[in-house]
Amino acid sequence: MRCEILAIGTELLLGQIHDTNSAWIGEQLALTGIDSLYQTKVGDNFDRIVGALQLALDRSDAVICCGGLGPTQDDITRDAIAGIMGVEMKRRQDLCDRIRHMFESRGRVMPENNLRQADVPIGASVIEQMPGTAPGLVCPVGEKVIYAVPGVPNEMRKMMRGTILPDLQQRAGVAGVIKSRVLKTWGHSESGLAELLADRIDHLDRTGNPTLAFQASGIEGLKVRITAKADSAEQAASVVAEEQAQIESILGDYIFGHDEQTMESVLIDVLSARGQTLALAEVASGGLVSARLTQCDGHEKVLAGALIATSGAVREELLGMSPDDIGTREAALELALRVKQKFRANIGLSTTGIFDSDPQASATVGETYLGIVTDDGEHVAEVKLPGDRKRVREFSVISLLNALRLRLT
Repeated sequence: MRCEILAIGTELLLGQIHDTNSAWIGEQLALTGIDSLYQTKVGDNFDRIVGALQLALDRSDAVICCGGLGPTQDDITRDAIAGIMGVEMKRRQDLCDRIRHMFESRGRVMPENNLRQADVPIGASVIEQMPGTAPGLVCPVGEKVIYAVPGVPNEMRKMMRGTILPDLQQRAGVAGVIKSRVLKTWGHSESGLAELLADRIDHLDRTGNPTLAFQASGIEGLKVRITAKADSAEQAASVVAEEQAQIESILGDYIFGHDEQTMESVLIDVLSARGQTLALAEVASGGLVSARLTQCDGHEKVLAGALIATSGAVREELLGMSPDDIGTREAALELALRVKQKFRANIGLSTTGIFDSDPQASATVGETYLGIVTDDGEHVAEVKLPGDRKRVREFSVISLLNALRLRLT
C-alpha cells in the first residue's frame, strides 16, 4: 500500500508558510506501516492540482491532499478532486447547518461564501471529525482513494487519527500493531549518542524489531525514537518498554523526558512535587525561559516571578546591582542570588553571557553563564553555544533548564 502526500497552497511554494503538515503525516504513515514514497507541493491552480493528483494516483494507491478546503475563491481542492472523479458537486444541507451553527455558537454571523465548504463531490463521504468549518473528504477513484484534509494542523491531525489512518490500515490489510516511544535527550551530539548506542544499534539491526532512529530537534532536544511491531498493542508496548529500559541504562542522565514531555514540563513536575518555587533573572535568554515555563505552570505555583534584566537601570533599581555587572560567571551568580531574594523563592536562576557585555562579539564564541542558587548552595554552569546572538539566546534556555534538572536530581 503506497500513499502520497499532496500539500496544496501557493503560500507553501513562496515560503510564506512552512509545510510541517507533510512531515507529520509522513511520520504517521510510517508508524502505521504504510509506505509513502513521494511528497509534493502545488499551488492554487486547478490544472496543476489535477495534474498532481493524476500523477499521484498513477504511482500510488492513495493520496492525502492537505489544504485548499477553505471558503475563498482560491480554495479549489474540492473542485479538482471532483474533476478527477468525473462527477459534479452537491451542496449538503447538513453541512450547511453545521457550519452555520459553528459561527452562531461563537456569536458571529456566517459569511455566505462559507457555504462553499458544504459542497461535496458526488460519491465522496465526509470525514466524521470536523473541528472547524472545513469538512474532510474520503473520495473513491476506482480502487484507489483520495483523502482531503484542511491545512489547519489541529483539524488535520484529528481527521488523520480518527478516520484516515484506520481506513488506510484496513485497505492495506496491515497486520499487527506498531507502537513507538520518543526519548528526549540533552547534553550530547547526535553522533555522540549514536556512538554510545552503537552496540545496541548493531544488535537491533540483526533482530529487526524494534528499531531506533535519531531526530535532532533544535532547542527541544535530541530525540531517540523506539518503534516496535507486534501482533497486539500489549505485545508492542512490552517490546518498547524493554528497549526503553536498555537505552536508559546506557544514556542515563542524558535523557530528560519522553513523548510529549518537554524540559520545562519535567522541571515543573519535579518542583511542584517538592513544593518549591523559582525566580528568574534573564539577560542572555531575553524572557524565553519565563515564556516556556508559564506554558506548563498553569496555576503559577512554581514560577514566583521573573525579570527580563537586559537593562542596566533595571538591574540597578530592582536588584541593587551595578549596571555594568553583566556577562560574567560572577554576574550570573549575583543575578540568581538577588532575584531569589527579590521574589522570596526557593531557587534563583539567571542567564547572562558574552553578547550581553559585547553585542558585537564573534558569533563563534557564545560563552553563556547559567546561575543557579538554591537553599542548599550556589552553582554556575558555563556553556559555549555556537551561532549568532539569536541562536545563543534560544539554546541558553534548554541549557539552563537542563543544568537545574541535573542539579535537582
